[in-house]
Amino acid sequence: MTLLQLVRRWSVDWLNGQHPEVCDDILGPEYTLLIGGFRLGPRVEYVPATMAQLARYPGLVVTAHQVVNGGDLVAVAFSEHGASARLEGRAAVWSGIAVFGWDGARLTRCFAEEDYYGRRRQLDSGSCDLVDRPAAAPWDTPVGRPDPTAEAVVRAWLAGPDLRSLPVVCDDEGVGQPASRVLEVESCREDVLFSAGDQVAFHVAQSGRYVDGLDGLDDLVGAPAILELSGIVTVRDGRVVGGRVIRDRLSLARTLRSAAEATAGA
Repeated sequence: MTLLQLVRRWSVDWLNGQHPEVCDDILGPEYTLLIGGFRLGPRVEYVPATMAQLARYPGLVVTAHQVVNGGDLVAVAFSEHGASARLEGRAAVWSGIAVFGWDGARLTRCFAEEDYYGRRRQLDSGSCDLVDRPAAAPWDTPVGRPDPTAEAVVRAWLAGPDLRSLPVVCDDEGVGQPASRVLEVESCREDVLFSAGDQVAFHVAQSGRYVDGLDGLDDLVGAPAILELSGIVTVRDGRVVGGRVIRDRLSLARTLRSAAEATAGA
């Protein structure tokens, strides 16, 4: 079984089917998920924690929109959508990008971000976004050749001060929400980055200063902040020409508020 076939089972059998028994087959015992700066694993801890999350959205559906297949690393751009059991059945659609690695037999690690900030907007307002169109054949995506030059372009772009300097859709901008800078980047920690042809996928953490885009935090502009993000972008002629990035704005907002409250109470 290839890595891509395992990722298909992660989507179809595990999350869409909500069948935890398949996890022993597709996840190694050491499987770890890194999301929003939080590390969840090994498998014995990851599975029940995820089942508890799935219980909040009993009819949850995962839809794949793009796959990047590097052979030993696979990235998936997807959306999750469903109705909240806690909030009177209010529905939401939120995007995510995940990068998977394996040991040649089972998935061993996943680096992911999901737009929980956009999900909260929909649940608070009671207005659900539209689901983007699915990929026609995501699980048939061929393995692409690595391109070190394209990877270098993306690394330089991620270390730059502003992701919006290129035509990349961040978070829920694709459904008409305002574009926000969020962070003035000063440094970038790379968790994983790979290429397949002209597609480059990554998960990184950017450090810098908060700029804008988060409700109720205008008084914290300039505060130090760390923003976790994952993405898939296209590189041509030595530059990023498009793609999608998901930033963990919700964790950033919570961290900034907590730091401000702690300072005020000191």
